[in-house]
Amino acid sequence: MNDGITTGIIVFALPLAAAAAPESYTMDPPHSIPQFELDYIGFTTIHGRFDRTSGKFTIDRSAKTGSVEFVIDAASVTTGDTERGSRPRTRDEHLRTADFFNVAEFPRLTFKGSAVKFAGEAPAQVDGQLTMLGVTRPVTLKVERWKCGTHPFYKKEACGADAVATLKRSDFGMKYGIPALGDEVKLRIGIMGMKD
Repeated sequence: MNDGITTGIIVFALPLAAAAAPESYTMDPPHSIPQFELDYIGFTTIHGRFDRTSGKFTIDRSAKTGSVEFVIDAASVTTGDTERGSRPRTRDEHLRTADFFNVAEFPRLTFKGSAVKFAGEAPAQVDGQLTMLGVTRPVTLKVERWKCGTHPFYKKEACGADAVATLKRSDFGMKYGIPALGDEVKLRIGIMGMKD
Protein backbone atom coordinates (compact mmCIF):
# COMPACT_ATOMS: atom_id res chain seq x y z
CA MET A 1 0.00 0.00 0.00
CA ASN A 2 1.15 3.52 -0.76
CA ASP A 3 2.92 5.01 2.31
CA GLY A 4 0.99 8.25 1.98
CA ILE A 5 -2.35 6.44 2.01
CA THR A 6 -1.25 4.30 4.98
CA THR A 7 -0.19 7.38 6.94
CA GLY A 8 -3.48 9.08 6.12
CA ILE A 9 -5.49 6.09 7.38
CA ILE A 10 -3.50 6.00 10.64
CA VAL A 11 -3.89 9.74 11.22
CA PHE A 12 -7.61 9.52 10.50
CA ALA A 13 -8.05 6.51 12.82
CA LEU A 14 -6.25 8.06 15.79
CA PRO A 15 -9.06 10.45 16.82
CA LEU A 16 -11.57 7.59 16.56
CA ALA A 17 -9.44 5.38 18.80
CA ALA A 18 -9.02 8.23 21.29
CA ALA A 19 -12.76 8.91 21.34
CA ALA A 20 -13.46 5.25 22.11
CA ALA A 21 -11.00 5.06 25.00
CA PRO A 22 -12.41 4.77 28.52
CA GLU A 23 -12.33 8.00 30.52
CA SER A 24 -11.39 7.84 34.19
CA TYR A 25 -12.81 10.09 36.91
CA THR A 26 -11.91 10.55 40.57
CA MET A 27 -14.80 11.26 42.90
CA ASP A 28 -14.95 14.67 44.56
CA PRO A 29 -15.70 13.80 48.23
CA PRO A 30 -17.74 16.93 49.14
CA HIS A 31 -20.07 16.19 46.22
CA SER A 32 -20.19 12.38 46.51
CA ILE A 33 -22.40 11.68 49.50
CA PRO A 34 -24.20 8.36 50.10
CA GLN A 35 -27.47 8.69 51.98
CA PHE A 36 -29.93 6.16 53.34
CA GLU A 37 -33.46 6.02 54.69
CA LEU A 38 -35.53 3.43 56.54
CA ASP A 39 -38.83 3.18 58.36
CA TYR A 40 -38.94 4.04 62.06
CA ILE A 41 -41.69 2.02 63.84
CA GLY A 42 -44.22 3.09 61.23
CA PHE A 43 -44.29 6.70 62.44
CA THR A 44 -41.66 8.32 60.26
CA THR A 45 -38.59 7.78 58.10
CA ILE A 46 -35.07 8.05 59.48
CA HIS A 47 -32.62 9.71 57.11
CA GLY A 48 -28.86 9.39 57.38
CA ARG A 49 -25.69 9.87 55.39
CA PHE A 50 -21.99 9.10 55.32
CA ASP A 51 -19.75 12.15 55.37
CA ARG A 52 -16.53 10.54 54.12
CA THR A 53 -16.30 8.61 50.88
CA SER A 54 -13.83 8.15 48.03
CA GLY A 55 -13.69 6.33 44.74
CA LYS A 56 -13.28 6.28 40.99
CA PHE A 57 -15.37 5.50 37.94
CA THR A 58 -14.71 4.97 34.26
CA ILE A 59 -16.93 5.33 31.24
CA ASP A 60 -16.49 4.43 27.59
CA ARG A 61 -19.28 6.25 25.82
CA SER A 62 -18.65 4.63 22.44
CA ALA A 63 -18.54 1.07 23.75
CA LYS A 64 -21.25 1.86 26.33
CA THR A 65 -19.33 0.28 29.15
CA GLY A 66 -18.12 1.54 32.50
CA SER A 67 -17.18 0.70 36.05
CA VAL A 68 -17.45 2.28 39.46
CA GLU A 69 -15.78 1.63 42.79
CA PHE A 70 -16.29 3.60 45.97
CA VAL A 71 -15.32 3.24 49.60
CA ILE A 72 -17.44 4.59 52.47
CA ASP A 73 -16.01 5.36 55.90
CA ALA A 74 -18.53 3.63 58.17
CA ALA A 75 -17.65 5.78 61.20
CA SER A 76 -18.70 8.89 59.29
CA VAL A 77 -22.36 7.85 59.54
CA THR A 78 -24.66 10.57 60.83
CA THR A 79 -28.40 11.06 61.22
CA GLY A 80 -28.08 14.47 62.87
CA ASP A 81 -28.57 13.06 66.37
CA THR A 82 -25.38 14.15 68.14
CA GLU A 83 -26.55 15.55 71.51
CA ARG A 84 -26.87 12.98 74.32
CA GLY A 85 -28.88 15.02 76.76
CA SER A 86 -29.94 12.59 79.50
CA ARG A 87 -29.47 9.52 77.28
CA PRO A 88 -26.45 7.21 77.63
CA ARG A 89 -25.67 7.60 73.91
CA THR A 90 -26.91 9.30 70.78
CA ARG A 91 -28.45 7.48 67.84
CA ASP A 92 -25.31 8.19 65.80
CA GLU A 93 -23.15 6.61 68.51
CA HIS A 94 -25.47 3.59 68.56
CA LEU A 95 -25.19 3.24 64.78
CA ARG A 96 -21.42 2.83 65.13
CA THR A 97 -21.74 -0.11 67.54
CA ALA A 98 -21.98 -3.84 66.79
CA ASP A 99 -25.79 -3.51 66.70
CA PHE A 100 -25.49 -1.72 63.37
CA PHE A 101 -22.35 -0.78 61.39
CA ASN A 102 -19.80 -2.18 63.89
CA VAL A 103 -17.23 0.34 62.74
CA ALA A 104 -14.48 -0.99 65.03
CA GLU A 105 -14.45 -4.32 63.22
CA PHE A 106 -15.69 -3.22 59.78
CA PRO A 107 -14.49 0.34 59.15
CA ARG A 108 -15.47 0.44 55.46
CA LEU A 109 -18.34 -0.29 53.13
CA THR A 110 -17.41 -0.84 49.50
CA PHE A 111 -19.28 -1.01 46.21
CA LYS A 112 -17.76 -2.37 43.01
CA GLY A 113 -19.74 -2.37 39.80
CA SER A 114 -18.72 -3.14 36.24
CA ALA A 115 -21.98 -4.26 34.60
CA VAL A 116 -23.32 -0.96 33.27
CA LYS A 117 -26.47 -0.75 31.17
CA PHE A 118 -27.11 2.31 29.03
CA ALA A 119 -30.29 4.04 27.95
CA GLY A 120 -29.30 5.95 24.85
CA GLU A 121 -26.11 7.88 25.59
CA ALA A 122 -26.28 7.71 29.39
CA PRO A 123 -25.74 4.97 31.97
CA ALA A 124 -29.07 3.82 33.40
CA GLN A 125 -28.10 0.96 35.70
CA VAL A 126 -25.02 -0.43 37.41
CA ASP A 127 -25.00 -3.98 38.74
CA GLY A 128 -22.36 -4.57 41.36
CA GLN A 129 -21.36 -5.97 44.71
CA LEU A 130 -21.82 -4.16 48.03
CA THR A 131 -19.70 -5.30 50.98
CA MET A 132 -20.92 -4.36 54.45
CA LEU A 133 -20.14 -5.99 57.80
CA GLY A 134 -17.88 -8.42 55.93
CA VAL A 135 -20.78 -9.69 53.80
CA THR A 136 -20.89 -9.18 50.03
CA ARG A 137 -24.20 -9.14 48.17
CA PRO A 138 -25.34 -8.05 44.70
CA VAL A 139 -26.86 -4.58 44.56
CA THR A 140 -28.25 -2.70 41.56
CA LEU A 141 -27.94 1.07 41.32
CA LYS A 142 -30.59 2.74 39.16
CA VAL A 143 -29.19 5.93 37.68
CA GLU A 144 -31.77 8.69 37.89
CA ARG A 145 -29.61 11.53 36.57
CA TRP A 146 -26.36 11.67 34.59
CA LYS A 147 -24.51 14.70 33.30
CA CYS A 148 -21.04 15.40 31.93
CA GLY A 149 -19.49 18.70 30.99
CA THR A 150 -17.10 21.42 32.05
CA HIS A 151 -17.47 22.19 35.75
CA PRO A 152 -18.32 25.91 36.01
CA PHE A 153 -16.12 26.50 39.08
CA TYR A 154 -13.26 23.99 38.73
CA LYS A 155 -12.99 24.57 34.95
CA LYS A 156 -12.36 20.85 34.46
CA GLU A 157 -14.26 18.07 32.76
CA ALA A 158 -16.65 16.44 35.23
CA CYS A 159 -19.41 13.83 35.30
CA GLY A 160 -22.08 13.48 37.94
CA ALA A 161 -24.91 11.13 38.75
CA ASP A 162 -27.72 10.45 41.19
CA ALA A 163 -28.44 6.77 41.76
CA VAL A 164 -30.72 4.78 44.03
CA ALA A 165 -30.82 1.20 45.28
CA THR A 166 -33.04 -0.77 47.65
CA LEU A 167 -31.63 -3.49 49.88
CA LYS A 168 -32.37 -5.45 53.03
CA ARG A 169 -29.95 -4.79 55.86
CA SER A 170 -30.65 -8.24 57.29
CA ASP A 171 -29.00 -9.72 54.17
CA PHE A 172 -25.76 -8.27 55.51
CA GLY A 173 -26.31 -9.47 59.07
CA MET A 174 -27.63 -6.18 60.44
CA LYS A 175 -30.76 -7.41 62.21
CA TYR A 176 -31.04 -5.16 65.27
CA GLY A 177 -34.53 -3.75 65.87
CA ILE A 178 -36.31 -5.58 63.03
CA PRO A 179 -39.26 -5.33 62.46
CA ALA A 180 -39.84 -2.15 64.49
CA LEU A 181 -36.92 -0.57 62.65
CA GLY A 182 -37.25 -1.20 58.94
CA ASP A 183 -35.31 -3.98 57.28
CA GLU A 184 -35.63 -2.42 53.84
CA VAL A 185 -33.19 0.43 53.27
CA LYS A 186 -33.23 2.88 50.40
CA LEU A 187 -29.72 3.96 49.45
CA ARG A 188 -29.28 7.20 47.53
CA ILE A 189 -25.88 8.04 46.11
CA GLY A 190 -24.89 11.37 44.62
CA ILE A 191 -21.57 11.17 42.80
CA MET A 192 -19.48 13.76 41.05
CA GLY A 193 -16.09 12.96 39.58
CA MET A 194 -13.35 15.07 38.02
CA LYS A 195 -11.65 13.69 34.92
CA ASP A 196 -8.16 12.34 35.60
